[in-house]
Amino acid sequence: MTTPTKITNQTFLQAARGEVTDHVPVWFMRQAGRSQPEYREIKAKYSLFEITHQPELCAYVTALPVNNYGVDAAVLYKDIMTPLHGIGVDVTIETGIGPVIKSPIKTRQDIDALGSLDPQRDIPYVLDTIKLLTAEMLTVPLIGFSGAPYTLASYLIEGGPSKTHLKTKSFMYQHEDEWHLLMDKLADMVIVYLKAQIEAGVSAVQLFDSWIGDVSLIDYNRYIAPGIKKILAALEDSTAIKIMHGVHATHLLQEWNKMPLDVIGMDWRMSMAAARKQGITKAIQGNMDPAYLTAPWPVLEQELNRVLADGTTAPGYIFNLGHGVFPEANPAVIKQVTAHVQAYKSQNS
Repeated sequence: MTTPTKITNQTFLQAARGEVTDHVPVWFMRQAGRSQPEYREIKAKYSLFEITHQPELCAYVTALPVNNYGVDAAVLYKDIMTPLHGIGVDVTIETGIGPVIKSPIKTRQDIDALGSLDPQRDIPYVLDTIKLLTAEMLTVPLIGFSGAPYTLASYLIEGGPSKTHLKTKSFMYQHEDEWHLLMDKLADMVIVYLKAQIEAGVSAVQLFDSWIGDVSLIDYNRYIAPGIKKILAALEDSTAIKIMHGVHATHLLQEWNKMPLDVIGMDWRMSMAAARKQGITKAIQGNMDPAYLTAPWPVLEQELNRVLADGTTAPGYIFNLGHGVFPEANPAVIKQVTAHVQAYKSQNS
C-alpha cells in the first residue's frame, strides 16, 4: 500500500475522527475544476475523461485548490461515471447535459451483461494519479470517492440525468429481483473501486448518493440500504475515513448514523445542531448552500458565521458546501471563505 508520507495538515482527519481541532477544517465538493481559470484553460483543450486519463494533468487539477485556496483536504478530480467503462457501460459526458448512457438498462439480460471491475486493467490512470499526489504533491489528505449504487443505477436506467427518476423507481418497484441484482453488482464494483483507491493512497473515501433524496425511508431500507451496508462492511477493516453524502436526505441521517461511517455529509435543508439533538453522533460535514458563494461579502460572512456556529456545537465538524461549487463561483471568494472558516473560533474553543 502507498502510504502518504507528507501529510503535515491532519486537521481534516482529526475532525473526521471526532477529535478537537485547532481550527475548523474546510474543503469544497467540486473544488477541483469548475470555477478556476487554470482549469478552464485545460478544459478548453481536453474533455473530462481525457484529463482523468493523464495522471500528471489530473494530479495538477486535483492539487490546484489546495495550492490556490489553502483548503485542508484535496478531492480527486474525476467523475462518478469513471468506473462504469470498466464494467462495459458506454457512457459519455455531454456538455450541457451530463452523463449519457448509450444503452440504458431495461432487462435482466442487460444487468447480466455488466462485467466486473479490474482496477489495474480498467482504471490504472486513477491509481497512478493518486500515487503521484500522495507521494509527491500533497501535504493534506486526499479524498477519493464513488457514486453510490442508487445514483449510479439511476443513470444506467434513465440513460442520463432525470428530474423525476421515474424509470428508475418504476424498475425498482416492478422488478424487485432484478433491482437487487443490479444493486449487488454495483455494490461489488464500488467495493473494488474504493479499495483500489485506498490501496493507492487516499486517506478518505466518500460515497456520493446525489439522487437518494427522492427515496423514502421505507424504500431506502428495502431497496438500497443492503447494498450500502455491504460496501461499508467490506471497508470496515480499512483505516481510511468513510463519508456518506446525499442531497435532500435529512430523513436518512438516523440510518446513516447506525452504519460504520465516520462522517455524515449534510446539505443545507436541516440545521446541524438539530441533527445533533436528534442523536447524530458521527462527525458532520457541511452544510452551506453553494449559492451563497455568489452573495455580497456581508451576506456571505453572516451566513458563514451562522453555519460555523451551528456546526461547532460539538467536536467532529468539517466545513463544506451542501452540494458542489458552481462554475459561477469566484475563486477569490472561495479563498476568502477558506481563510474565514480556518480563522473562526467557536464559543467552545
